[in-house]
Amino acid sequence: MTGVPASAAGGPAKPNGATASPRGASGQGTAPRGASSRGRDPGGDATAAGVSGAQDGTKPVRGGKIAAAAVDQASVWNIANLLTMLRLVLVPGFVALMLADGGYDPAWRSFAWAAFAIAMITDLFDGHLARTYNLVTDFGKIADPIADKAIMGAALICLSALGDLPWWVTAVILGRELGITLMRFWVIRYGVIPASRGGKLKTLTQGVAVGMYVLALTGWLATLRFWVMAAAVVLTVLTGLDYVRQAIVLRRQGIAERRAALEEQQA
Repeated sequence: MTGVPASAAGGPAKPNGATASPRGASGQGTAPRGASSRGRDPGGDATAAGVSGAQDGTKPVRGGKIAAAAVDQASVWNIANLLTMLRLVLVPGFVALMLADGGYDPAWRSFAWAAFAIAMITDLFDGHLARTYNLVTDFGKIADPIADKAIMGAALICLSALGDLPWWVTAVILGRELGITLMRFWVIRYGVIPASRGGKLKTLTQGVAVGMYVLALTGWLATLRFWVMAAAVVLTVLTGLDYVRQAIVLRRQGIAERRAALEEQQA
């Protein structure tokens, strides 16, 4: 039995200094103290090589950190990020199709609508896949909103440049999107403003309305798309005001909590 004095086991007592100390007994059969710290990064997270080395008492494999970094880098190439990249690639293709042959050919407009529809569908799936299968990456956090605003902004600007949509509509929608994005960064130190149901409904309505304007519609469908776009503009303004309200409340709460924490420290 490790750590039991020899006299208790029936053997002769060892001289002073020969008795195994508890530290030495507990360390028998385990890796040296330095071995468990190898293979960990400065923050203390063990790499796969470091963990396996600590468990079997062997030295961790050299280059464990490099292997772990390679795994983390490879994880960027997941299905969610690939869909985001596809949406970014579709932006210049959509613009080229939209403006082909002067921008008024129904066939080219149909192809442009197909590219726009694919981009909007991937927008619905990439975020869901990332959250469901734990595929959230720093690249996705940055690229996803950029891709969303790029395809919508390209469509609105093309429609206004062709005279199909008033410029003030494009200015309201794009101004709201840019303003809300900047506001999120402004209050991020106090917390994150979650996406609301109204915001999701706004995104869906904008996509349907812009898609209907991309197509060369006539008759009652052309009248219908006007009202769908009007609903999209109203939702854009209302949800924008709601986000501003949430940002103000979040900032006030954050400032109050910081003051309370400072007062507790001083007390």
